[in-house]
Amino acid sequence: MPKVRRLPQRQCVGCGQVRSKRDMVRVVRTPEGDVRIDPSGKLSGRGAYVCPEPACADRALREGRLARMLEREISADVAGALAAAIARPAAPRAPTVRRIPLSLQEAPAASTREGDGKHVNRGGMS
Repeated sequence: MPKVRRLPQRQCVGCGQVRSKRDMVRVVRTPEGDVRIDPSGKLSGRGAYVCPEPACADRALREGRLARMLEREISADVAGALAAAIARPAAPRAPTVRRIPLSLQEAPAASTREGDGKHVNRGGMS
């Protein structure tokens, strides 16, 4: 049986709801101390996640939760970039294709008659 990969879950700084990591917007404080929006989710540094809803981003900024999580003040340009990242619709992801190999027992027999090994003559003379 194939392994089923679990999707990583993260908690929103604004509302506290737990969602899939891919569905959220990541804000990161880099090792240099800059605060940025991380669309790839792979920048190194301390990260915090916000739901892609304007109310959550507003609450995280207004109540200072995002600044507390990142241990830095959030500038106006980062707040604007966060609002722009939330307003932009997420690009649709390609569907996941899983290939399941057939075992030899499940493979259909190629035009044989009840396992006797003779090929079936379909139409025409015998």
